[in-house]
Amino acid sequence: MPLNAWIMLVTLSIVWGGSFFFNAVLLAELSPFGVVFGRVLIGCLVLYAVLRMQGLTLALARHWRAFLAMGFLNNFIPFTLIASGQTFIDSGLASIFNATTPLFGAILAFFLVRDENVTGKKLVGVVLGVAGVAVLFGIGSANPAGPDTLTGGAMVMLASLSYAIAGLFWRRFPTIPPPVAACGMQLASSLMCLPLAAYHDGARFLHLSAGGVASLLGIGVLCSAFGFILYFQVLRTAGAVNVLLVTLLIPVSASLLGALFLGEAITAVEIAGMAVIGLGLLVVDGRLPALLHRRLTGGGN
Repeated sequence: MPLNAWIMLVTLSIVWGGSFFFNAVLLAELSPFGVVFGRVLIGCLVLYAVLRMQGLTLALARHWRAFLAMGFLNNFIPFTLIASGQTFIDSGLASIFNATTPLFGAILAFFLVRDENVTGKKLVGVVLGVAGVAVLFGIGSANPAGPDTLTGGAMVMLASLSYAIAGLFWRRFPTIPPPVAACGMQLASSLMCLPLAAYHDGARFLHLSAGGVASLLGIGVLCSAFGFILYFQVLRTAGAVNVLLVTLLIPVSASLLGALFLGEAITAVEIAGMAVIGLGLLVVDGRLPALLHRRLTGGGN
């Protein structure tokens, strides 16, 4: 990848890693539904302003079904599950569990759409990813994870599964411009979350602290609006394979933010689990097998 693509990729990992940090701050003042509602509503408003400046429209009459489906699968379900999971586990550990998204994508592609690109090497990568999750849960060790880790980890992994399903489902709508899709799905998820946020939080939005307001703006403007814009730019510049690297980088930024500003500990188990999951991800996207093949055959650097 060119240098500008690497810069954008690292920036995106910091932006999306920040969503776990902002979640942790906001959950002290709002329910998970309130956090998600604020995030997607602000993101939608910012993205709509961008669409207007670009001369694009949502075309709701034509795309509302796609917006509803993607808003549910790609925003409402995973955002709510991750925020809920973070009431049980810290932000760094949540980001590591979220790194399983490409693994679920490979599994679904193999079993549901019979994707011919899902090779034996990718399945080996999935097995390694599962082993990494087992490390995080302490399966087979003398110190298995407690109920909070099990509950929070399961919630975040269900969110990862929803992301993977959304990725496959989105193949049905290749003609919708990405910025329109991002804005439309956040509009739909805002409507889904509105009654739940009103019931659970109500006037609490009016009494947010300065840190809560800043975090809500951060997660809405940076993580949702700017994050999607930057993601599609990286996708255009570096390609779909390289953009998967952001999955490996997000836990690094999320864990560092949690340790620096929230006092969260980075444990040896988390490092080991992420290392094994990361190895699996490198095998899934083909990068590691290709590198080993070149080294063994002497075919370049």
